Amino acid sequence: MSFTLIPQATPRLHRSELAVPGSNPGLFEKAARSAADVIFLDLEDAVAPDDKAQARKNIIAGLHDIDWGNKTMMIRINGLDTHYMYRDVVDIVETCPRLDMILIPKVGVPQDVYALDMLVTQIENATGRTQRIGFEVLIETALGMANVEAIAQSSKRLEAMSFGVADYAASTRARTTVIGGVNKDSGVLTDKDDAGGRHYYWTDPWHAAQTRMLVACRAYGLRPIDGPFGDFNDPEGFVAAANRVAVLGYEGKWAIHPSQIELSNQVFTPSKEEVTKARRIMEAMAQAARDGRGAVSLDGRLIDIASIRMAEGLLAKARAMGMAD
Repeated sequence: MSFTLIPQATPRLHRSELAVPGSNPGLFEKAARSAADVIFLDLEDAVAPDDKAQARKNIIAGLHDIDWGNKTMMIRINGLDTHYMYRDVVDIVETCPRLDMILIPKVGVPQDVYALDMLVTQIENATGRTQRIGFEVLIETALGMANVEAIAQSSKRLEAMSFGVADYAASTRARTTVIGGVNKDSGVLTDKDDAGGRHYYWTDPWHAAQTRMLVACRAYGLRPIDGPFGDFNDPEGFVAAANRVAVLGYEGKWAIHPSQIELSNQVFTPSKEEVTKARRIMEAMAQAARDGRGAVSLDGRLIDIASIRMAEGLLAKARAMGMAD
């Protein structure tokens, strides 16, 4: 291990993150009753310019009047390049103790996060707020991805990053018009077999970007979260996209429709088989330590201290989800 030890962000269950337009308060109660771990009430992309002031009022009322249970409550503010942003922050943070986090869109440089940290800190100090607001940033531009490692170190409030595939595709001028899906032209062709035949396999055009953001998150103690999958009538496609990032090490994914919540929770919840194996690894390594050994074979495979770290991480996640030890 490096002598440099990075503290981990505030732990939160973050398998599913439900987007709810602030301009549609009729959806708030339904969201509160959903199985989503995190809810963000949106003031940005989902709200037309003429509706933003009213959406802000709707969110303030909703955070006061609705029982959100133990969900993590977040708002997505408007961009720092708009005149809506400062009122989003001041009006809501000053008056809503139920707010847990702020989602910052289109972060391009660490100074974007610093600026918001300064504003929120001043509000907390002035109002005597005792529960510190956490931040999640959206990496959804080429500039943000180019600076993702610096952004990951920009504030002690920072807890998570989301990969915003739609705006990222627009920023990089990717040849796609779908949100979070794949493209038939992104693929590889095998060499010819003995009969001269070849096979074509689709690839994931977002893999490199998602991996880079993941590494920045894990290096600096943050939760990596995947963004939206636009076609909510394609549950199989959503699950495939969620599985791809879960394998990489992501902790959750956005749900832009209630039907995607349970799918996301299922993908990012460890299976009973995974939990059982993690427990067996811990038990086997504990016995190895008692025997004076640093590694041991389990089910025909070598396990060592790295196996313990992976097993501990999975068991910690299982405990957070209420899966008994």
